[in-house]
Amino acid sequence: MVVTLLVTSVTHAGADVPQTPPIFGDISIGKNFSPDPFTVRGMSGGSVPSNQVAKRTETATGPCTGFVDETPDHKLEITTKLDYLKLQVQSPEDTTLIVKGPGGTWCNDEFDGKNPGMLGEWLPGTYQIWVGSYVKGKYFPYTLQISEVK
Repeated sequence: MVVTLLVTSVTHAGADVPQTPPIFGDISIGKNFSPDPFTVRGMSGGSVPSNQVAKRTETATGPCTGFVDETPDHKLEITTKLDYLKLQVQSPEDTTLIVKGPGGTWCNDEFDGKNPGMLGEWLPGTYQIWVGSYVKGKYFPYTLQISEVK
């Protein structure tokens, strides 16, 4: 018998108490959020080809490669326009990234070495975030860092 435990949490950046980053948490941030960088953890991968979720094979930020779950790993709500925001995945294994939100869909493969990420101007709204693995059904731990620092 296999039991799967899914932990979900809603996290509001702004607490001053140090804590372990949540797993598969939803995030709500605005300008000058704290702590910066804000981090959330998860497990990459799935059985759905990334290009099916992204509905394309390539975006301006990179290729839509790897495999993800059907549902996003995180939802990021941005409450105000941010002139600069960086998302970066850190994992011991090679991972991929898909972000869907206001203005479109973006993918990335290798932003910093084997770790995906993206940066730029972000509009207010809700963004869905998937972190994928290259091999179908392979799952790896990761930390997603969100920062306004250039």
